Amino acid sequence: MKFSKKLITWYLQNKRSMPWRETKDPYRIWLSEIILQQTRVAQGLPYYLSFTEAFPSVFELANAKEDEVLKLWQGLGYYSRARNLHTTAKYVANDLNGVFPDNYKGLLNLKGVGDYTASAIASICYNEVAPVVDGNVYRVLSRYYGIETPINSTDGVKEFKKLASELIDHDKPADYNQAIMEFGALQCKPKSPYCIVCPLNDSCESLKQGMVEKLPIKLRKLKIKKRYFNYLVFLINGEQTIIKQRTGNGIWKGLYEFPLIEMEDNSIDVIESHDMFKNVINGAKHEITSFKDTPIIHKLSHQHLHTRFYIVKLNDMPKTEGVYKVVNFKEIHNYPVPILLGNFIDSFFKV
Repeated sequence: MKFSKKLITWYLQNKRSMPWRETKDPYRIWLSEIILQQTRVAQGLPYYLSFTEAFPSVFELANAKEDEVLKLWQGLGYYSRARNLHTTAKYVANDLNGVFPDNYKGLLNLKGVGDYTASAIASICYNEVAPVVDGNVYRVLSRYYGIETPINSTDGVKEFKKLASELIDHDKPADYNQAIMEFGALQCKPKSPYCIVCPLNDSCESLKQGMVEKLPIKLRKLKIKKRYFNYLVFLINGEQTIIKQRTGNGIWKGLYEFPLIEMEDNSIDVIESHDMFKNVINGAKHEITSFKDTPIIHKLSHQHLHTRFYIVKLNDMPKTEGVYKVVNFKEIHNYPVPILLGNFIDSFFKV
C-alpha cells in the first residue's frame, strides 16, 4: 500500500473528534486554522468554541470591536493573528459579501493566510489538491524519507513542499492533508514517537538508520533577547487604577497594560527616581511596594520578559494627560491584556 493510502487508513481509524471536522464551512475552517497556528489543539479548542459562540458567522466577527476580539483571544499569544483575523473578517464580509475565496490562490490574498493555511482551507472546503506543510508534516516526511535538509532553510522549504506535492492523494486531498497532520501530532510525535506500532515502520528511513530522534533538523534559532519590564500598578483611593493601550508594531499591539518602565537591566532601586515615575506621580504623596521579591519570567518566542509589578498607593489622581485611562478595579477584567498581566490581574484584583 502506498504512503498516502496508509496514512488515510490510519487517520480514519485514529482521528480525534473535533468540531471543525464536522463541517466544510470555510468560515469555521479558516477560524480553526488561524487559532491553531502555533497552538496545540488542546489549547486552541476552547478558543474555537468561544469564537464560534460569540461570532457564529463572519458578519458577526466583522462587526465586533477590536477590543472584543482581542479580549476573547487573550491567552493565545501571537496577537497579530487576532488582528489579522478581524481585518480579514471585515474584508470578507464587506468586500466579498461574506463569501470566502474558493481556491488556494484566492485564499492567499487574505491577510494572515499563508501557504499552509490556504492549502488547508482549499483542500478541506473545496477538495483542491493543495498539499499542507506544517511542523507535523515536516517531521513525518523528514523521518520517513531520512531527509537531513534543515526544515527552516530556503532549500528545505522548497524540498519539502515539492515532496508534499508529489505525495498528496489526488482523490482525497482533504483526508490526506488532515491525515498527515494528525499522524504527526499523535503517532510521529516530536519526542518518543510510537515507532513499534507505527504503520510505516517497515519502510521508515530514519528508523532504519537510528535517526528518529535527530530529525527533523532545524537551523539554530535566533538569540533570545532579555527585556526588563517594571509595571506600576496604581491604587488610587482604593478604587481605581490606570492603564494604557500599547501602540506601534511591537509585541501586544492593541492590548492594554499598566504604566511601564522598561530598563536595561534588573535594577530595582531606581524606579522612584525614573523620570516617567516622577512625571506620573507629579509630587503626590505615595507608598510603593514590590508585588513579589523576584521577577516573573515570561517567555516569548524570541524574548524573555523579566517582569516586576510595583503597587503604588496614593490618594491623589496621577498625571495622566490623556495617555492613560482611569478605570475602576471592577472594570479592569473587561480589557484585553497579555496573559502575563491577565494572570496578575486575576490574582490581585479579585472580583
